Amino acid sequence: MRLLLIHSDFIEYEAKKKTGMAEECLVLKDSQEEALTVFCAVEAVDEDDLDGVVEQAAFEIKKTAEQLSVSNIVIYPYAHLSSDLARPDAAIDALRMLEDRMKEADFNVKRAPFGWYKAFRLSCKGHPLSELSKTIVPSEEGAKKEKKVVEHEFFVMTPDGARHEVGDYMDDSPFGCLVRKELGEATPTGGEPVHVDLMRSKELVDYEPASDVGHLRWLPRGKLIRDLLADYVLTLVLPYGATPVETPVMYDLGDRAIFEHADKFGERQYRFKSGNRNMMLRFAACFGMFSIMRDMHISPNTLPMKMYELSTYSFRHEQKGEVIGLKRLRAFTMPDMHSLCTDMPEALKCFEEQLDMGWRTGRDFGTHLVGVFRCTRDFYEQYEDWVKKIVADSGVPMLIEILSDRVHYWIAKVDLAAIDGQGRPIENPTVQIDVESSTRFNIRYHKDGEEVHPPILHCSPTGSVERVICAILENTAHQAVPRLPTWLSPTQVRVIPVAERHIRYAALLADRLTAEHIRTDLDDRDESVGKKVREAGMDWAPYVVVIGDAEQETGKLTVTVREKSQPNKPFKETMNTEDLIAAVRKECEGMPYRPLYTPMKLSNKARYI
Repeated sequence: MRLLLIHSDFIEYEAKKKTGMAEECLVLKDSQEEALTVFCAVEAVDEDDLDGVVEQAAFEIKKTAEQLSVSNIVIYPYAHLSSDLARPDAAIDALRMLEDRMKEADFNVKRAPFGWYKAFRLSCKGHPLSELSKTIVPSEEGAKKEKKVVEHEFFVMTPDGARHEVGDYMDDSPFGCLVRKELGEATPTGGEPVHVDLMRSKELVDYEPASDVGHLRWLPRGKLIRDLLADYVLTLVLPYGATPVETPVMYDLGDRAIFEHADKFGERQYRFKSGNRNMMLRFAACFGMFSIMRDMHISPNTLPMKMYELSTYSFRHEQKGEVIGLKRLRAFTMPDMHSLCTDMPEALKCFEEQLDMGWRTGRDFGTHLVGVFRCTRDFYEQYEDWVKKIVADSGVPMLIEILSDRVHYWIAKVDLAAIDGQGRPIENPTVQIDVESSTRFNIRYHKDGEEVHPPILHCSPTGSVERVICAILENTAHQAVPRLPTWLSPTQVRVIPVAERHIRYAALLADRLTAEHIRTDLDDRDESVGKKVREAGMDWAPYVVVIGDAEQETGKLTVTVREKSQPNKPFKETMNTEDLIAAVRKECEGMPYRPLYTPMKLSNKARYI
C-alpha cells in the first residue's frame, strides 16, 4: 500500500464521473478543515495479506496524526501513487477496513469514493512533517510476521556529488516537473495532451473503436516513424553486443516461475483460458527471455550476455479512464534488453553503459530527458561513490530516492522521462538491477563448483516506442515552429511545381532525391501554389522546394528550411541539388532510413482522417 500523508489546512473534493469500477456512494461532494489527508493506493501485493497491511497502515496514520495533534482524517483513493494496483474489489475492501480502523481509534474520518473521476482542492501547511510518504508491504508469511513499512528519502544530487533539498528544485523547469510529480505534488490537469490532436491531424495514428480501448490503428506515416524507431534501437544495441530474439506473447500460468512473476502485477494484465490452461498475455519480454536463459548452458566466459527483443506487442490492462493517446496504452511496443552479468561489479559497469544509451536517445530524439535514480538504503550505503559517478557522468542533477527496504525485484534502477506540454513526466528509458528473477527462473552458471544465480539488468534504451512518439510530439509544443527530427519526418523534402509545365522537372528532382535515400514527395495536384505551400507546412516537411521557370532554367532551388524558420517568417535559402542532398544527409547522419510509405505523387495519396 502506498500512502502520501498531507497535513492540510483544508481539502474539498467532488466526484464528477464514475468509472466501470465505481463504488456506489451517497457522499459525492465533501470538504474538511484541518485534516491529515491520506492519499492511498492499494497494490496487488497487498492482497497477500490485506488485513495485515491495513492494520499497519492504520498504525502509521494514527502515529502521524497524533504527532500533528490532528483529529480529522480524510482517506482519498489515489491510483496514481502506484503502477501495480490491486483488484478494484480488494481495494474497496481495504479502504473500508482502513476507514473502520481509524474510526475505532476515535478519529473523525471521511472517505472519498473509489472509482470516480474527482476534482479536489487542497492546501498543504508546509512544515517539516506536512508531507510524508510510506510504502507498506506484506511479508512472505503474511500476517504471521511483522509488517514492513518502507520509508522513502528524496534528495537531489548534482554532478559535483553534492546533496540538495528537493524544495530547491520544485520549479517549472523539466527537472522541477519531475521532482514535483515524484514528491506527490498535484500535477496539472484539464484538456487532452498536445500529442493526441497531433497524432490524428498529422495522420500518424488513430483510435480503433472496433478493438479494446488502448489498442490503436497505425496509419502509413505513423507506421513509418514507428519502424524507424525500431530500426534505431536495433542499430544501438547490436554494436553493444546484444543478440536479438523473438518470444511468444502468451504464457502458461501453470509454470510456477511465470505465475510468481506475473502475480506481482495483479490485475493489470490480460488473462484467459486456452483449453484447460490458464494463460496470460505478456506485459514485458521478461517471460520469454528468462525461459530461454533458464534452458541455456551459461558459462561465465560468455558473460555479460545481452539479449534483445522488440516486444510487439506487450499488454497491460490499464484502467480505462487513464488510457489516452500514446502515453498510456493497453498494447504497446517495448524495445527490451536483458543482460546476464557475472557479478555485481560487472552489473554496475553495464548499468553505466546502458544509462548512457538512455541519455543518448533523448539527445537523438530532442526530448530533453530528466532522471530519477532509485535504490535501497543498503545498496546506497555500499555504492554511494558509484551513484555519484553515474550522476557526474550524466552531467545533470538527478533526483535520488532511497528506499529503506527492497520492495520489488530490483535493488537499483534509473527512470528517465520527457516532460509533456502540460508539465507532466512521460516515462521513457529505464535500467534496473534485478537480484530476484535469476533465482525464481533458475537461471544459473557454475563457478568453482558452486551454482551462481547472476544479477540481471533490465533495460529499455528508449522506453516504449509509442511513448517515444508521444514525447517527440509533446516536445513540439515548446518549439516556435513545430517539427520532427528530419530523419523521422515521413516526408523529408516536398517538391511543389508552380504550374503543369513544371511537373516534369519537379518529378525528375524528386526521383533524384529519392535515389539518394531522401524521402521526397511531389505535390502534383491542381491546386494553387499558396495552398500547396501551406499544406507542406501543415505536414511539417523539413524542406520545401518550389519549382518555377527560374528554377527550371537555372537549376538553382529556392528551399524553405523549416528548422530555421520563425512563425509567419519562412526561412528561404538558395541551393543547388547537391547542396540540398548534403543538408538532408547531415541531419540524418548515423540514423536509419526507410523509403516513403505513401505514394510519391500527392494526387495519388489517400486521406485517412
